[in-house]
Amino acid sequence: MILYHGTNLKIDKIDLSFGHKGKDFGQGFYLSVDKQQAMLMAERTVEREGSGKPILNAYLFDEANIASNSDLRVKLFDNYSIEWAEFIILNRNNRSATPAHNYDIVYGPIADDKVGVQINRYKLRYITIEELIRQLKFLRPTFQYYFGTEKSLTYLKPIDNE
Repeated sequence: MILYHGTNLKIDKIDLSFGHKGKDFGQGFYLSVDKQQAMLMAERTVEREGSGKPILNAYLFDEANIASNSDLRVKLFDNYSIEWAEFIILNRNNRSATPAHNYDIVYGPIADDKVGVQINRYKLRYITIEELIRQLKFLRPTFQYYFGTEKSLTYLKPIDNE
């Protein structure tokens, strides 16, 4: 499969230290199978940074590696769940250089702005975690891949963009 990373520059070599702390699955390299979603992220990066132009970096990834490679530590979330919400909150609260988990690759729903509002309502104790998940059931999730270790990056093969 082809995975996309949207940003404001061409990435010749992935550097995990460039990833922001406090993200959904932790500091790492995030990708999407959805080209439009990745382009939206690229446009947001250009707007936030105030420089460059939207660029899609594409990578070939054999998803069979997730199931067959016991050498990789992989966490899969196929939908919103209490476990997913707790994992998101754990990582978003982690502002240190030490990861909050030991997974090489994580796959699951993005906690976008709409989801973030519900997570904040839960963190402020306006709703229970069960209500949080019930509210999210009405949303259609967009999924993301997180590559968080140097080992995981060896499974991504860059594709030259047109």
